[in-house]
Amino acid sequence: MKLRKDDMKKIGSAVKKAESKTSGEIATAMIKESYNYAIYELIFAVIIGFLYFVIIMFFTGSIEQWLQEKFWDYSVNYLIMFYGFSTFIVITLFYFIGNISSIDRLIVPKKIRQQKIQERSIRYFMESGVYNTKDRTGILIFISIMEHRVELLADSGINEKIPKEKWQNIVDNILAGIKQKQIAKHLIESIDECGNLLAEHFPIKDDDKNELTDDIEILEK
Repeated sequence: MKLRKDDMKKIGSAVKKAESKTSGEIATAMIKESYNYAIYELIFAVIIGFLYFVIIMFFTGSIEQWLQEKFWDYSVNYLIMFYGFSTFIVITLFYFIGNISSIDRLIVPKKIRQQKIQERSIRYFMESGVYNTKDRTGILIFISIMEHRVELLADSGINEKIPKEKWQNIVDNILAGIKQKQIAKHLIESIDECGNLLAEHFPIKDDDKNELTDDIEILEK
């Protein structure tokens, strides 16, 4: 799922509009997936390969007969090579199948996905400077596409006045956008909601400055 340049421009404009009525700062970021889950994909592929190996053991006679028909100089080494090579092919194939997002969500434990998303969002929260605004009133909307997860992190100044539960509807709306493949539309709506909520507690100040970029950041792993 990718954002078009036009969508990214609209998101940036939505952030600018939302911040025009509050001293709070809104940062947005999107990432394809929050972690390289290769170890889980490999385990999945090896398990499938093992099951394949066990199954073909029951067809040894038929496989051996087929090999004898194909090779006039047949020996048992051909059978061993067939087992090894075909099992390797199955493992390789299912490793790449495991990289498909919908499959990844099935084979990677939910607890692990949640942990990795939290770690990646906190890391970006620090890297982007959201934690270091003048009045500690920055929030980060962090979207991880593969996991179908959204983390909304608010700095200490906001957490003192706005409970985390208030953000849940905003998060749920973005999640709906991911599932419906209308992420830009739902994100823009949620940014507007964030602006309204922040404006209630942190109205715009005369000396307000834009401390964070308005543009959505597309991150690598």
